[in-house]
Amino acid sequence: MTEPEPVVELIVDEPGWQARLPDLAEIAEAAARAALDATGLAPAGMTIALLACDDAGIALLNARFRGRDRPTNVLSWPAYDLGPGAPGARPPAPPEHAEHLGDVAIALQTTMREADERGISLKSHATHLILHGCLHLLGYDHDRAEDADLMEGIETRTLIRLGIADPYLIVDPGAAAPHPER
Repeated sequence: MTEPEPVVELIVDEPGWQARLPDLAEIAEAAARAALDATGLAPAGMTIALLACDDAGIALLNARFRGRDRPTNVLSWPAYDLGPGAPGARPPAPPEHAEHLGDVAIALQTTMREADERGISLKSHATHLILHGCLHLLGYDHDRAEDADLMEGIETRTLIRLGIADPYLIVDPGAAAPHPER
């Protein structure tokens, strides 16, 4: 049986990723395929570029594209404008012959710090962040409460299917829910 073509083109700019998460390519592929599956899309012919960088690199990207001069955990650049038509509605599917869905960047130091603060594995948190970034490429967002509910529900169900606990459960009632940066 032939292996399916990969969805994720991984670019490792921060060597620490390979030292701390040598299976990042497999993790990214699983997260991207899970995002496509959760939204009813077949992965055949689809591609996503993932930049695994450091905090300095993502801070530059965050400043350039979002006007925020600081590191963040994950950023995404969708190839298509697929936002939902109404609050809480599913976004439309990419065009029929879409191939490259967009680009995602993830920062090692922020991802490690957040995983440590939450008491979860780096692998689990990286999977969540990559899934989150891929959902942004597919038009999902969390700016409005209704959209956040939809996106977080997809993330939770998908992560549970991947064997990862719900990242939005609040263990400490005084703590804020862990969420990729809004």
